[in-house]
Amino acid sequence: MSFSILKKIGDEQKKPAVVDVRSGDTVKVTQKIKEGEKFRFQVFEGVVIRVDRKGSHTARITVRKIASGVGVEKSFLIHNPLVEKIEIVRRGKVRRNNLSYLRSRSGKSARLRAKAFDRIAVNALAESKPEEKTEEKVEKKPEEAPEKSVEESSAKVEK
Repeated sequence: MSFSILKKIGDEQKKPAVVDVRSGDTVKVTQKIKEGEKFRFQVFEGVVIRVDRKGSHTARITVRKIASGVGVEKSFLIHNPLVEKIEIVRRGKVRRNNLSYLRSRSGKSARLRAKAFDRIAVNALAESKPEEKTEEKVEKKPEEAPEKSVEESSAKVEK
């Protein structure tokens, strides 16, 4: 198989819009979990310590949190259909991609300095269907215009 075919297959599996997640961000990852026949949503909130293959369909983030005094890390494939939503809570000021040094730290030394950012703008995803909306508007306007002209012309005739 050629690389172009593999790339095309990979691009088809990508989600149309994802949040720009960086190392040092505190995120809430909402994941769909199947238990028997039922589905439920589970939220995992923590600091992103690693971002891998950002442009690929296999893009992955590693999120770390402290639960009951024990460090827990979980990796998420960004384009996985079971990952419902990734929301950025706060941005941290960091100078590297892999924050593995946070594993050996606890308490105040494990904190990252916050960076100011627009939370609403960052978490807003671009609509994947803007073309359809514009086509509908264009189609409706010409239909409404003849009706108005017919009404206007009948009103002129009555006068």
